[in-house]
Amino acid sequence: QVQVVESGGGLVQPGGSLRLSCVASEFTLDYFAIGWFRQAPGEEREGVSCISSNDGSTYYADSVKGRFTISRDKAKRTVYLQMNSLKPGDSAVYSCAAVPSGQCTTGTILDQNDFRSWGQGTQVTVYS
Repeated sequence: QVQVVESGGGLVQPGGSLRLSCVASEFTLDYFAIGWFRQAPGEEREGVSCISSNDGSTYYADSVKGRFTISRDKAKRTVYLQMNSLKPGDSAVYSCAAVPSGQCTTGTILDQNDFRSWGQGTQVTVYS
């Protein structure tokens, strides 16, 4: 059974950086795409970024392009989300999840219904 655990959230001032980690169970990164989602209070969950299992192709939401970078270390079974130039609007609970197909999306955005094995989430707060 695929399991993922997030870490790395915290408090940061605007313009600051954080790196989130998503540790997956064994062999997960070989077969599953891993995506990052975020949800702020009262808002819908937003697909932020994703990395596919086969060729490592990546997806970024328009709201984070140029500021966030997703990467992976298969030896450590970990997917990272490096978040730079953070804004108050980036504040949310960030969660990672796995896609069994290995492909992030067949459309233009991430569909949370494609993802399984959600983690518990990690809080990111950007404050002035």
